[in-house]
Amino acid sequence: MELRTRALQVLLIADPLAKALAARALYAVATGADAAPASEAAIDAVTLDTAARLAPDTEPPGRPERPRLLAAVKVASRSPFTPEGRAALIHAIAHIEFNAINLALDAVWRFPGMPRAYYLDWLQVASEEALHFTLLDEHLRGLGKSYGDFDAHDGLWTMAMRTAGDVLARMALVPRTLEARGLDATPPLQAKLAKAGDIRAVEILDVILRDEVGHVRIGNHWYRHLCRERGLDPLTLYPELVERYEAPRLRPPFNVEARSAAGFSDEEIAYLSS
Repeated sequence: MELRTRALQVLLIADPLAKALAARALYAVATGADAAPASEAAIDAVTLDTAARLAPDTEPPGRPERPRLLAAVKVASRSPFTPEGRAALIHAIAHIEFNAINLALDAVWRFPGMPRAYYLDWLQVASEEALHFTLLDEHLRGLGKSYGDFDAHDGLWTMAMRTAGDVLARMALVPRTLEARGLDATPPLQAKLAKAGDIRAVEILDVILRDEVGHVRIGNHWYRHLCRERGLDPLTLYPELVERYEAPRLRPPFNVEARSAAGFSDEEIAYLSS
């Protein structure tokens, strides 16, 4: 098994739960986490080709027929204080996590020439995003709904496509911009869900917030690694990339504690706050 090729194959899976299961299994194999002594030969057969330029058979990612994807402004607002609104809100978070699986897998197969640790980092992210989706999907079913029952938007994948030609831009504008926004949004969202009485949703968001700090830290690490390689200043480059790729301009309030834990410098947080 070649890990980047397999990551592309998992990315092309359309069924969300099958994709989540495959993403978690792939990371287990990559790290030997599922290896008993009798299966050492199988683990030895796992390879990682960091130089290969891969091409998908069909346009990624694999997706189910539903949810219907609309422009973000056309997706209805969601209040957690009605059963339907709370289910719609959990669905929206599940959709973000499903897209996050795709984004992590895409980061593995699309960009050759990175260190081995880069690919293992993003396989770990894919596995943890898969767990998040599975937890949310289970909770959504407990609310009498299924993934696909509500409309959604495609903002995360749109930025992935804009940055498909440059791994540095991808690291700058997906994990440390769009996904980092979740660090800011999650605590207020938890407060609303707690007020609505959905303690299970709050618990799931605790898991997601904990893991997302690590995911954003990974994005920060590889962004700075690439800046060093190219002789670029990460602080002054960032606003140039935001402008060039038409990324969202982030507005306060910011979760300074979580962003600091995720590797943002004081200077970067000050820039965002200004």
